[in-house]
Amino acid sequence: MFSPAVLDHFQNPRNAGELPGATTVVEATNPVCGDILRLAVRVENGRIAEARFQTRGCVTSIACSSLLTELLAGRLLAEADAITPQLIGERLGGLEPSTRHAAQLARDAVEALLAQAR
Repeated sequence: MFSPAVLDHFQNPRNAGELPGATTVVEATNPVCGDILRLAVRVENGRIAEARFQTRGCVTSIACSSLLTELLAGRLLAEADAITPQLIGERLGGLEPSTRHAAQLARDAVEALLAQAR
């Protein structure tokens, strides 16, 4: 049911936890399933120097959150808008229709991040 990449990010999440010195912290929620993603980033000179997450949710939500932090790190804020649910799903080896909400949750966090950072 889950791709090897989803399982890897779930079992070995990257950048999980709090981020001391975060310049922006946002939260995205999915009211249908109850998943919550808290995303913290440290921006230096318009570039995301570091990103961390805390997610309460399903296997795929945790995996998407983990991948999101990897996709954000090192990008200019303006480049973060290119992170779409489709890109997240592709990088995780494809998502089942019933789990695609997790990639949208990650995208919602990116939108909140960009709105707050502007």
